[in-house]
Amino acid sequence: MQRYLEQILSFTNIYTIFFCQNKKLGRHQKQSTNMASCFSMARVFLAFLVVASSLGHVFSSPLLSDSGDRQRANHTKEIQRLKLKLRRINAYLNKINKPAFKTIQSPDGDVIDCVLSHLQPAFDHPALQGQKPHFVQEDPPERPNGYKYTEAVAESESFQLWADSGESCPEGTVPIRRTRQKDIQRASSITRYGRRRVRRDSTGSGHEHAVAFEKGDEYYGAKASLNVWAPRVCNEYEFSLSQIWIISGSFGNDLNTIEAGWQTDAYRATGCYNLLCSGFIQTNNKVAIGAAISPTSSYNGRQFEIGLMVWKDPKHGNWWLELGSGILVGYWPAILFSHLRSHANMIQFGGEIVNSRSSSSGLHTSTQMGSGHFAQQGFGKAAYFRNLQRVDWDNNLLPITNLRLLADHSNCYDITQGRNNLWGTYFYYGGPGRNVRCP
Repeated sequence: MQRYLEQILSFTNIYTIFFCQNKKLGRHQKQSTNMASCFSMARVFLAFLVVASSLGHVFSSPLLSDSGDRQRANHTKEIQRLKLKLRRINAYLNKINKPAFKTIQSPDGDVIDCVLSHLQPAFDHPALQGQKPHFVQEDPPERPNGYKYTEAVAESESFQLWADSGESCPEGTVPIRRTRQKDIQRASSITRYGRRRVRRDSTGSGHEHAVAFEKGDEYYGAKASLNVWAPRVCNEYEFSLSQIWIISGSFGNDLNTIEAGWQTDAYRATGCYNLLCSGFIQTNNKVAIGAAISPTSSYNGRQFEIGLMVWKDPKHGNWWLELGSGILVGYWPAILFSHLRSHANMIQFGGEIVNSRSSSSGLHTSTQMGSGHFAQQGFGKAAYFRNLQRVDWDNNLLPITNLRLLADHSNCYDITQGRNNLWGTYFYYGGPGRNVRCP
């Protein structure tokens, strides 16, 4: 039994978890990310092109004889290394890309495969092999008391670019963004693709946060509305996300977390995200986790948000993910967890970035969090979370009243909270990263 499951559902290409939408639910350059503002991003694209073209160069260039056998040996080793890498990549793609019942081309270039529900990657997990997905129509999860939703509105909601094609996945299938060779080549290694480093503590390792949290009780879920933006990310080692954390255990080897939100990163190379991690069972045929969200908010312009709720179904004990006005996306089986098999001891909301420059150049990254503007700028300028709620032991949805704030690099990214009758408990958060107060 694995000791933790950390998965982000990213939705804004802005991903991906989560979306990882980036996301997290979704992260990437198909959003309105401005690559010119971070030159390192251009270098990343160039490096990829060099890698992609290097194999053809090796095969086509003549062996120079001035260095004799040593040069021939080096060419031979390089050819063998690249051949082996391509074989490993293709073997990995064959494993994670399941047979498609139908294929849909997204306007942003993504390919969405409609995969039979029982063949989705979740069932590669040893604890789930041979099982079948939960049929929501026959046995829906028990939503929290006090939560109101409109099924008709939920069915009509559309917020992802691939759905703009007018096509959809048939009943009995789930839409999965196809992983391509270039996605894996952009990662540091095949084994690192789609994997996110587990947090050993709340800070450190270049991770920086502006978050609101509540702890000290037993938590069975959390809900909020997240303002969706497309923050700039400066290089392939960084990401920017906005999400909900469901946490149990301590920041160490016994940590269990469920994370859902939207995320932006350079190449989807960071996460045990989306459906790349076996374990999250998708039940919805209209939401492609990891695909691009559209539209996103603009400074002093129209604002867009997504509603997210993660809660523990009291009937079967699984942790469910709901999106928007009642869209059941799927669930994490309770059997996958140790601490979260029972309940969470902390819930957290807000933003996180990775600053890869912290130990190298000494200069802070210009990767943005939220809208890229500080919290004090308020509505239409700073990103927000609103209507923060929690689920208690009796499956009641309650307002959060004991919220605490943390901004571990407040000159770079900050956070302020408030409360009113319309938004309930809310906060603004984010920032530009490097600036005169954050050199």
